[in-house]
Formats: sequence, structure tokens, C-alpha cells
Amino acid sequence: MSRVRKFDQMRGLVDAVRELAKDPEVGRTVRERIREFEGIGRGDWRLWARELAFCVLAANFKAVEAFRMAGRLWETGALFEAPVSEVEEILRSMGHRFPRARAEYIVSNRPLLRRIREVVPRLSSERAREWLRENVRGLGMKESSHFLRNTGRKDVAIIDRHILRVMREYGLIGDVPKSLTRGRYLRLEGILRGVAAEAGLSLAELDLYMWYMKTGFVFR
Repeated sequence: MSRVRKFDQMRGLVDAVRELAKDPEVGRTVRERIREFEGIGRGDWRLWARELAFCVLAANFKAVEAFRMAGRLWETGALFEAPVSEVEEILRSMGHRFPRARAEYIVSNRPLLRRIREVVPRLSSERAREWLRENVRGLGMKESSHFLRNTGRKDVAIIDRHILRVMREYGLIGDVPKSLTRGRYLRLEGILRGVAAEAGLSLAELDLYMWYMKTGFVFR
């Protein structure tokens, strides 16, 4: 792909995002969501634990349902105290695709919850992401980026299937891969970083707008 053509395709996405940002309701919701993430970032380890559970549950699953499940675990205290079997039963009853595996991740991550809250704020986003994916069960590049964004970081991309489909539609990638190596993830993040810069947005804001383009609503 020539550099000129690539720039034109990036410009197409930039223009689409800018146009969407002009929508008062969408723009307001994006700003509110960013403020919400900033508030979580200032919260205690228990609030971070809920967000971590959400990111673990959202992997290869519906984000809206994962958020509902994380909320149930948090509100009932099962997130912090229930055995694997009980967490599994809650997830199964609520329809998660992988109740046993996700329950095991959630319970095995408990000893790290306070440490995550202590360590992550001291690290750059790049180093924090590496630390998370190396130390926390159930977190890869996407999930670690998701957790960082939802705890207030604005300089990482959450490259899920919705984002990949938008990138394909605007010619920024040729296909939607089933999985991403760390290297390819970083290359795609670099492309999105360029789009965000051209649009005058952070990567966190860009993600919310691109997610809206595929789903019709702003989520998390």
C-alpha cells in the first residue's frame, strides 16, 4: 500500500470520527465515560478489582453481559470471598461462555488485587501493560489495555473485533485476524495512535467512538 493511499484511508476514518464527535449526545456520553474512568483510577483496590473482573470476563464474550456479571460478583461479595465453585455457578447461571475458566482466573487473582492497585500507578502505560499480562491470569494485550483504559489511562488501544472491523472497513487492515501477536497488536496500536492524533483525540476517546460506530452505543 502506498503512503498516499494509506494516508487517504486514515483520513477517511479521521473524518468519520470527527463527524460522529459533533453529535451532542454521543460526544457528551464519551466525555462522561472518560470522567468515569478517571474516577475509577482514583478509587481504591476494591473498585479496581471490579474493573479487573469485568475485563477478564469480557474476553471472548459480550462486554455488556460481562459488566453485569462483574457487578453481581462485586455487589454480593463473591468477587472477594466465594470459592471457585460458587463463582462458577454465578457465571454459569448468568450465561457466561466459559464459567469455570473465568471463575478460576478471578479467584486465583485475588492475592494480587491490592498489589495491582499499588504497582500499576507507578508504571508507564507500556510497562504497566507488560506487568499485567505477565502477572495476572486472564489478561493478554487487549485485556490489559482494557483494564488500563478503564482505570484512567488514555494512551493505550483496546483492539477488539469491533475496532478491527472498523479498521478493515476503512482499509487500514486487509483482514480481521482471529488472534493478535504482541508485535501485530503494537503495530495496529501505532496506526490507531496516528488516527487519534489526526482527530485530536486520545486513544481512549477514539476507542469509544469507534466502538459506537459498530454497536450504536458508547459502553466501556
